[in-house]
Amino acid sequence: MTVRAGDLLERADIAPADARILLRVVLGFSAAQLAAHPERELTEAQHRQFQTLVERRRAGEPVAYLTGEREFYSMAMKITPAVLIPRPETELLVDLALERAPQERACAVLDLATGSGCVAVALAAARPTAQVTATDLSAAALAIAHENALRHGVALALVQSDWFEALGGRRFDMIVANPPYVAADDRHLTDGDVRFEPRQALIAGPTGYECIEKIVAQAPPHLTPGGWLVFEHGYDQAATSRTLLARAGFDAIFSVRDLAGIERVSGGRV
Repeated sequence: MTVRAGDLLERADIAPADARILLRVVLGFSAAQLAAHPERELTEAQHRQFQTLVERRRAGEPVAYLTGEREFYSMAMKITPAVLIPRPETELLVDLALERAPQERACAVLDLATGSGCVAVALAAARPTAQVTATDLSAAALAIAHENALRHGVALALVQSDWFEALGGRRFDMIVANPPYVAADDRHLTDGDVRFEPRQALIAGPTGYECIEKIVAQAPPHLTPGGWLVFEHGYDQAATSRTLLARAGFDAIFSVRDLAGIERVSGGRV
């Protein structure tokens, strides 16, 4: 029995937007092609593949892990369960870093806990003269970041490191980070996509501030005079982040709200 794309979409017991994305993956179609050809007949293998993806999505598995991609800063990034799924609010981190990174000369940028490399790749693409170094403790994450750099034709220096440990005395004009900032007992860890994401990339420790505290305390010796530290944090962590920055000797300290009105990114200058 033949099955048409339009009929499958009508019967899929998941969100219509998710069903369209999954069917596009199975057929290799763009959004426009799928909309224009609802009569397209699937092979038996394609039908089985789609049904398997629907079942996995119904069980809660994130669409990004099912498709292996997520758009970030208008670029398609490869994503696997080894890395966090890029969030739209993290694009604010890129915007703020680009505003503060030197524009009149080549600059050295460090992305800590790079994960998929989405922030580092976006920065390197937007500022081709920048020398971007990306670190992560996870070798699997660095492999994904390498693939994303190749996919978008940018050069990243990838370093396996526990924060600044493997960087020696290197200094940078800009340090960015989207570190783990969730407390171990946070109730949101049992909700939605987060259930499937790597715990080491989410959980900082008992308070949620452990990684932020390390980054803020250890960043100054790795920044050039006038260099900036800019990092993402949780919805209720801006005030404490500003206090930590002040204690570490930063000035021009700031916090910026995301599109939802939440103070999402903070930073300062040495």
